[in-house]
Amino acid sequence: MPPIKALRVDLIAYAKKRSLLKKLRKQIGIFEQNPKHPSLNTEALEPRKLKIYSFRIDKRYRAIFIYIDGEVEIIDINLHYQ
Repeated sequence: MPPIKALRVDLIAYAKKRSLLKKLRKQIGIFEQNPKHPSLNTEALEPRKLKIYSFRIDKRYRAIFIYIDGEVEIIDINLHYQ
């Protein structure tokens, strides 16, 4: 599995403010071991041609990510059902 780039400062702040940082780090660890792990619910987002994906942090939040130069970059954390 490609490595995950370090989280941006704004994403860390967002996760801390919502008490998600510990959960996020746990899910990142699972993702690095097995991106298709059932607890992640990893999926491609629509439109699929943009190649943007998500995995679950918990029942409410998800991490949005892309693949860049052989690495995974988390670009957003948001509510799953917006």
